[in-house]
Amino acid sequence: MNFLFLRSHDSRFSFKLICSILLIAVVGFVTPALATAGELLAGAAKVDITNRNVKLVNDPLYVKALVIKDGDTTAAIVTVDAVAVAEIGSIKNEYLANVRAQVVKELDINPANIMINASHCHGVVCADVEQRTVQAIKAAAKNMVPVTIGVGTGHEDRVMENRRLILKSGKEADVRHAYSLPTDEEVAKIGPIDPEIGILKLNKKNGDTLAVVYNFACHPIQGVPNKGNTADMSGFASQVIEDNLSDGALALFVQGCGGDINPAQYKDVDNPRDAETLGNLLGLSTLKALKKIKCNDAGSLKVINETLALPRSNNAKRITSLEAEQEQLLKSLQGTSLNLKTFLPLIVKYKLYEEYPSYYSHRYLLEQKLGRDGLSKLDAENRANMERYMNNIIKMEKMTRNKANLALLNKHQTRNQAAKKKTVDVEVLGIKVGDFRMITFPAELTVGIGLNIKKKSPHENTFVAGYTNGYIYYAPTAAQLKNVGGAQEDSDCMLAPEWQAIFESKAQDLIKRLQ
Repeated sequence: MNFLFLRSHDSRFSFKLICSILLIAVVGFVTPALATAGELLAGAAKVDITNRNVKLVNDPLYVKALVIKDGDTTAAIVTVDAVAVAEIGSIKNEYLANVRAQVVKELDINPANIMINASHCHGVVCADVEQRTVQAIKAAAKNMVPVTIGVGTGHEDRVMENRRLILKSGKEADVRHAYSLPTDEEVAKIGPIDPEIGILKLNKKNGDTLAVVYNFACHPIQGVPNKGNTADMSGFASQVIEDNLSDGALALFVQGCGGDINPAQYKDVDNPRDAETLGNLLGLSTLKALKKIKCNDAGSLKVINETLALPRSNNAKRITSLEAEQEQLLKSLQGTSLNLKTFLPLIVKYKLYEEYPSYYSHRYLLEQKLGRDGLSKLDAENRANMERYMNNIIKMEKMTRNKANLALLNKHQTRNQAAKKKTVDVEVLGIKVGDFRMITFPAELTVGIGLNIKKKSPHENTFVAGYTNGYIYYAPTAAQLKNVGGAQEDSDCMLAPEWQAIFESKAQDLIKRLQ
């Protein structure tokens, strides 16, 4: 731009004019489009965070960021293809604080308005995931445009199952690869699932979709046939959604209350474990719901972030009880002449040919005719030995479950007893975007918690996300915590049963204030 034509006596005016023009140019270069009153701005970006220093990579892992601005309020919804944002997995405990510190420094976004949710896939992320997360948030903030929003729900009930088994004894066990299951005869029923997909859709003014946030409850831990590094079913679902939306549109998976929800047929031994099949189903069900969601201009953004003090558990009695049960099980094991080599052919024969297992029927008939009972006595002896052997197996399987969960109980007991405070401070965030409301919690919430909160909410589109802004292991219901060492969720928990009522009350308080 040439300003040389200005006359010398206009120099003061021309200097001010030049400065003003330059300021507008600079601001226009670094600032996204301005929103009119009552209009939302949003930007989205993703960055690859795959750790490629592993034996095999099956599919990429991402950190995705959605930055939303409404007047003076800016919030960031960040999703990470990782097991957790602290404590377990490859993301370090200082990750959340460091990301927030960098973002507030470079973008002036309130740290309390930054929500980071881990999908809970068991993929391995790169070492510099912290820097790449900041990179994604900065890219999203730089590219904000005016948006319209839509909210709705989808339905998917084919891809998951509740992993808790309610036994006829009144106790509960869970379906894990870490140990064997109770016998079928012991199982009375299973727990609930939550088939709802909570959806927030953001469109650009030209009608193209900018981003989709979808909330669903399930452990994405199915894996892939080649055992490679993977974002699992949620990664595949997001890819299906993105492939069928506008160019550049992002799908952000937000893990819900999946603490006791497994992928369907998690213990299948007849087929390779393949998360892509399940992810495709979830992605297609989300797309089906998205077609029905209309975006409009109405919408506002509000974020509430509070710290909640929850009581720590004291597992001393549970540990003592479980140790006593282990000792009782050990003493109840019976001697038997069989081992695996002799047991297997016997059990096959006696299940296939229950009446005449040891030989053909005519030999049994001949012994009866001659008044002999050698075969029948052999069968009785074999059946008694097989029963003792089977009982030993069932008891030993139970002991392996108890041993695994005792280790978890002891870990948290040691930690809680050493803590200076008898409460655990957790971050609880409530976010509202238009009619979309979400409450978050930094633990593996079991599905009953989410169902309770959504049922009590006066707003139709209320959703709950665990695994967010920290990680404090499992958070089962108070009723589940009464189950002594029979499931991982009850054993791998830092909280006392009273935590549930405190959190659910706070959740309703936040929902009420998210107006």
